[in-house]
Amino acid sequence: MKCIIIDDEPLAIDVIESYCKALSAVEVISTFTNAIEALDFINSNCIDLVFSDIEMPNISGIELIKSLEGKVPYFIFTTAYPEYALEGFDLNAVDYLVKPIPFPRFLKAVNRVKEMMKLSEVNTSFNVSSAGGETTTASAPHEDDFIFVKSEYENLKIDIKSIKHIQGLKDYLKIHSEASKPILTLMSFKEIQDKLPENTFIRVHRSYIVNVNKITSIQKNRIVIKDERIPIGESYKSMVYSRLNI
Repeated sequence: MKCIIIDDEPLAIDVIESYCKALSAVEVISTFTNAIEALDFINSNCIDLVFSDIEMPNISGIELIKSLEGKVPYFIFTTAYPEYALEGFDLNAVDYLVKPIPFPRFLKAVNRVKEMMKLSEVNTSFNVSSAGGETTTASAPHEDDFIFVKSEYENLKIDIKSIKHIQGLKDYLKIHSEASKPILTLMSFKEIQDKLPENTFIRVHRSYIVNVNKITSIQKNRIVIKDERIPIGESYKSMVYSRLNI
């Protein structure tokens, strides 16, 4: 995958670039200390992935992603400020790495992008090969205790009661279940909500749906499900609190 690195600190660029060089699947085609120059480059070139700092002169990493035209590449934010994480995920960033970044954590983020790119290629191939065939319609809500979702070349059966939460990642959903490893599927939030019982699954954030039966506790603007913490979006807060009788 082709990537660029944006950071106003050259040393931070050197770290990410050295990590990328250790991975044969990642090719750094350019680096930038000026976010405005990077913005022009992204808009005029085919880029798969952007590693971007957030706090930079003239334009922040958050403002940069909001300014992009056309197809937006995958974004991984790299910053020393964890308080920006919520806003980063609001923009469907694939991941958010807090400096100093350990290589295993960096590798996990890159593998997540590779997984999403692979799924995108599979679904594109499937849609092309299916063109001209019968038109399918969205399935109506049903009373079964399971759903099927397409992941790569399979339709996977998922026990509804085992679903802990669902995370939005750009054009994909990542379904976190107690019964299996996370499942990545090309599907919108509306499509998945149509399949799930609305009294059990609620939207708590632009990028999250949770199973209310799995909630362990509420901590300020976070929902805790076992050892995972899920943000509550400001615009969803009143509805979430009302649903949970808080």
